[in-house]
Amino acid sequence: MSWTEIVVEVARDQAESLSDALMEAGALSVSVEDADLGTDAEQPLFGEPGMVLERAAWERSRVVALVDEGSDHAALVAAAAEAGNLDAVPAYQLRSVAEQDWVRLTQSQFEPIHIGKNIWVVPSWHDAPDPQALILELDPGLAFGTGSHPTTRLCMEWLEANIKAGQSVLDYGCGSGILALIAKKVGAGVVIGVDIDPQALQSAEFNTARNHCEVEYLLPDDFARLHPAGTRFNVVAANILSGPLMLMAPMLASRVAPGGALVLSGVLAAQAESVIASYAPYIALTVADQLDGWVALSGKLPDADMAAAA
Repeated sequence: MSWTEIVVEVARDQAESLSDALMEAGALSVSVEDADLGTDAEQPLFGEPGMVLERAAWERSRVVALVDEGSDHAALVAAAAEAGNLDAVPAYQLRSVAEQDWVRLTQSQFEPIHIGKNIWVVPSWHDAPDPQALILELDPGLAFGTGSHPTTRLCMEWLEANIKAGQSVLDYGCGSGILALIAKKVGAGVVIGVDIDPQALQSAEFNTARNHCEVEYLLPDDFARLHPAGTRFNVVAANILSGPLMLMAPMLASRVAPGGALVLSGVLAAQAESVIASYAPYIALTVADQLDGWVALSGKLPDADMAAAA
């Protein structure tokens, strides 16, 4: 079976209404992208749940609707334009989408990723480029974390550079388990991953077994019950989003052992000062690194002797 993409370029304020109208008119899926993608005029947009963006789309937006090949394209676009309250039926282009081996096509989009000094994240269908490196076998899945996103990469690089042999590590918001696994592979002792999504924990457990590691994965309530408030860790890592990170500041900071370190990511550069301020009563954070508009924040608690002397 083959499909067709209907491609329409519209102004920013028309993108959302036209997308909704195309779905109502029978499109199988609709996506919106920057019409200037790949040019000097490309406009990156960053956001997260709960954040109100100044712009909900791009100045010149490209709406792409996937439809059955035999659909009446002109009638569908006309109906969508009317339902979306456009002044006129917009011009559009058609692109043919042939039947393909979608599994193989998807796999071809995920190559091994080199991170930090010695880390390779390798999908199961690829051979490791450097068998002597730190190899993490990981396929893209339902849980966040493959190493391709800047926030994950920043945390992985920090862990590779800072974990010491035998240290205990807490990965809060573990997703696929990638940070917990990196911590384990660079020599950490006890490693615990926590996530609110049971499906993420299943994914993390699968990845951990595949990589022959030992990590304990728990839901937040189970973590609080099995590892009560007094349980602290040499390293606490959380790659989530700035809003939840700020809300969890007292809890996450309280899990850092004296002399231990906290590393946070999922924070846009523009949000760094707000997150740092939220943690200031508990631990002093600074920008450890940044990549593509995202930052990693880190800080260290004084050890017990220094705290007592103070």
